[in-house]
Parts: sequence; C-alpha cells; structure tokens
Amino acid sequence: MQYFEAIWKSIILGTVQGLTEFLPVSSSGHLSLLQRVLHYKTESGSMTLVNVTLHLGTLFAVIWVLRRELLSLFQRPFKRLFMLLAATVPAGVAGLLFGDKIDALFAGERGIAYLALFFSVTAGLLLITEFAARRRKKFSRFGWRHAAAMGCMQAVALFPGLSRSGATVFAGTVCGAERSDVARFSFLMSIPVILGSAAVELGGAIRTGGAGIFFGGAELAGLFFGVVFAAASGVLSVKVTLGAIEKANYKWFSLYLVLLSLLCLWLDVIKIF
Repeated sequence: MQYFEAIWKSIILGTVQGLTEFLPVSSSGHLSLLQRVLHYKTESGSMTLVNVTLHLGTLFAVIWVLRRELLSLFQRPFKRLFMLLAATVPAGVAGLLFGDKIDALFAGERGIAYLALFFSVTAGLLLITEFAARRRKKFSRFGWRHAAAMGCMQAVALFPGLSRSGATVFAGTVCGAERSDVARFSFLMSIPVILGSAAVELGGAIRTGGAGIFFGGAELAGLFFGVVFAAASGVLSVKVTLGAIEKANYKWFSLYLVLLSLLCLWLDVIKIF
C-alpha cells in the first residue's frame, strides 16, 4: 500500500510538473499547492529535493524538443551560447542567496496566500505580453539586451506562482524581440537553471545524508514514475507553449491564473491546509 500511494502521488506531481513547467502558469506554484492538497510535509524545505528531481524529467523534454537549437549553440561564433550563459547568471546568484528563504516562506502558514499573489502577478504579466506583442509591428533581431532582460526576469521568477516562462517571455516581448526567438531562448534558459539547482540540491543532500528522508524503496519507486511522467507531459507542454507564444495568445492562461489565485485565497481563508 505504501508503494502504491507513493507511485500515484508521484505520477500526479510529475504530470503536473511537466505540463506546467513550460506553460506560463508556474510549475513551482502548482507543485507547492498540490503538495499541500496531497498532504506532503512541506516544512523546512523538505520537498525541495523531490521538486528538483521532477524538474530533471522536464529537462529531458526540452532537450528532446529543442535538440537542433541546442546543437546550433555550439557552432561558431558561439554568440547564442554566450548569451545563454550570461542570462543564467542572475537566476543562479539569486537562487544561492535567496532560494532557501523563498522556499521557507512559501512552505509556511501563509504560503497559499503568497501563491495567490504571485499567480495574479503572472496573470497581469501575460496580459501585458499579449497586448505588447499584438501592437508591435516591427521586431528587432534577438541580441544581448533581450537576453539580459530575460535573465533578470528569470531571477525574479524564483517566487512560486510567478511563472519562469511567462516572466522571461514577457521581458523578451516587451523589449521587441521576435516571438519565435523569445520562445526558444526562454526554453533553452531553463536547461542550465535546472542543471544548476539539481547539482546544488543533490550535492547538499548527499553531504548531509538528507536523501535518505525521501529515497527509501517506496519513495524511490514513486519518484521514478514521477520523472517519467514529467518528461512525457513536458514534451506536450513545450509544443503547446511554442504555438501559444508565436500566436501571442495568453488571455486564457491569464484567466486560469486569476481563477487559481481566487481559489488560493479561499483556501487561505478557510485554513483547510
């Protein structure tokens, strides 16, 4: 029974993680809310290692879908590769300085209220993005200023509920870059961030022995299924989001986030979790 529960819960988490990682709705926010619904213990950052492992599943998805773009990064003069590395720095620094504090804040008693706030912020950013994309007639060639703006917004998107893809696409679009370039660069930006956070969390767990908290037999089996389902649903998510970005169609995502924000506020009021 313990194995069965671990597997079905992880399948749900993995599927939601894969679907929401690239859709502009915040995968971290959905995982934070869903873990409360499924009665996981979220205090003291205890789910961080699980979340990072599930993110590795979506890493496989983006590598598969954008494999040609990835290979092109290593062709001279390597400009796009350097831009990608530079755009990753703000999120890396912010994660090291504030990651644990943010995790603790959202795992606390008012965590759902904070989710409501940042879901609504993402909804607003998406509406601005659609408005800006549809009004703009001329687009500039993707360059360093677009990469810098997207990198800074990726750092801000450490807050659960604030979508990483939504924030970076917002930055690139408002700065006037071509939609397809913004979409692909946004997804490529997720690769070093996921790899970096996975290395930090897994390294810390090994040093402290914390991996034993989760990786017993049942938890390990569940996490395996979670990663597989995260990868499969992530492939679908990437393709859907690429189409949405190229059409600048974000209003339905925004409406969904507003409704989700209201749900979080209601859950916070009735104190069900």
